[in-house]
Amino acid sequence: MPKGDRSLISLECSVCKERNYTTTKNRRKQQDKLAMSKFCSRCRKHTEHKEGKAG
Repeated sequence: MPKGDRSLISLECSVCKERNYTTTKNRRKQQDKLAMSKFCSRCRKHTEHKEGKAG
């Protein structure tokens, strides 16, 4: 369980909607949704992964 203001989020592929990665983020400092380029094993290429629901 993350400590303090950090909360656990999952990153999902914007193409196939598979949740591939989990990370933490500080919700006080960054209210907008996180988006980064990561490798999707289902699509077999780098795609944009956006913040989805925690879990």
